[in-house]
Amino acid sequence: MTGHDPKADLQKYLRDARAVLLWKLDGLSEYDVRRPVTPSGTNLLGLVKHLAGAEALYFGAVHGRPFMGTPLWIMGDAEPNADLWARADETREEIVGLYRRACAHADETIAALPLDAVGRLPGEREIELTLHHSLAHMIAETQRHAGHADIVRELLDGATGQRPGGANTPEADPVWWREHRERVERAAGEAAGHPAPPA
Repeated sequence: MTGHDPKADLQKYLRDARAVLLWKLDGLSEYDVRRPVTPSGTNLLGLVKHLAGAEALYFGAVHGRPFMGTPLWIMGDAEPNADLWARADETREEIVGLYRRACAHADETIAALPLDAVGRLPGEREIELTLHHSLAHMIAETQRHAGHADIVRELLDGATGQRPGGANTPEADPVWWREHRERVERAAGEAAGHPAPPA
């Protein structure tokens, strides 16, 4: 019979999501890790900066173990979306290093507390959260933004997949992918009653 460690299981999924997010920056220029590729300004380095603050909040401030390396951008007087982009004077190394330190601090909190440890989310009305809830929240939050990073990276340079080399996508050449996309487009048009585009 295999052993059962719910905390280790949760932490494994969180660590995996963190690694995916950081991998999406590999090999890109300073401009490409920062530039917005959606109308709302979504960019890779901003996603990392945002998650540094979230790790600091959910595993630091919530559980009475403040992380001194980052402001909690989503709290207090920060301008809207201050945590979702990098100023010109904030380097990639600083933001990635901040994220790594916030994650290490979070891992220390996870190791130190039982899953049923209760903390409080700061705000106008403090909300009680267990460490289990904090872990579940951060897995969902990090996976959500790793998904954003997947799409941003594909729009930047065509790279896809959860691991280097696109390990969880079909191994195919550009012609196959172009034909696949055209097939998806045709199906969408047919479902909507639109005429097929010319070949």
